[in-house]
Amino acid sequence: MEEENVKKIVREGYAKVAKSVGSCCGQGVSEKIGYSEKELRSIPQGADLSLGCGNPVALASLKPGETVLDLGSGAGLDCFLAAKKVGARGRVIGVDMTPEMIDRARANVRKGGFRNVEFRLGEIENLPVADDAVDVVISNCVINLSPDKPRVFREAFRVLKPGGRLMVSDIVLLKPLPEAVKRSVKAYVGCLAGAILKDKYINAIEAAGFAGVEVVDETHFPLDLMINDPTAKAVMKEANIRRADLKGIENTVASVRVSAVKPKA
Repeated sequence: MEEENVKKIVREGYAKVAKSVGSCCGQGVSEKIGYSEKELRSIPQGADLSLGCGNPVALASLKPGETVLDLGSGAGLDCFLAAKKVGARGRVIGVDMTPEMIDRARANVRKGGFRNVEFRLGEIENLPVADDAVDVVISNCVINLSPDKPRVFREAFRVLKPGGRLMVSDIVLLKPLPEAVKRSVKAYVGCLAGAILKDKYINAIEAAGFAGVEVVDETHFPLDLMINDPTAKAVMKEANIRRADLKGIENTVASVRVSAVKPKA
């Protein structure tokens, strides 16, 4: 798929999610990927769409007064959790390319009375953020959707202050996907077809200039999430994949948390 076509597919897919009521994956998904019940109760209702694959805020060691940038911020789940960590003196910026997601996130800002959170419409390959402007860049299961992942990491490097930190949760591959899944439009929106091999993902971060690149956590993507996720069900039907075939796909897909630092010098 060509780059612009991929972006169009992803934008349209997540616009539908943004317009939906509640989460896209059902109750309990966010708890399974690292969010506590207390965290989920602390954010505006409608901010959790169960679209992530981890909890980057929990591992980012955020400090009061820091400026945080969330790549592909969706309805704002991670931004609102980050806002509580950085406090009134801190600032959180969410960037998303889907207007419907931005509208929903801004509504959640008003609903929750957050004064230190803002959302900007833009692409993660072309961030609407100044050079050396943020202390921490986070992202949750979004970079895998980009058709130009190396550029995303170069942009993250550009906007970070020297000494700034990167903490991302994402989907990577441990071996190539079946061709039927790679060709599926619905699989791309569901984060599968856009994923790349783990080594290639790590190399892209290092090539952008980051130091201390480390996979701090890695788990196989839970099979029950694949089976119960509406997108995964659509992919299975479209590609004529049986439930038994998902056993092989599960061993192909991993959820990773990766940290890195922009050198001070």
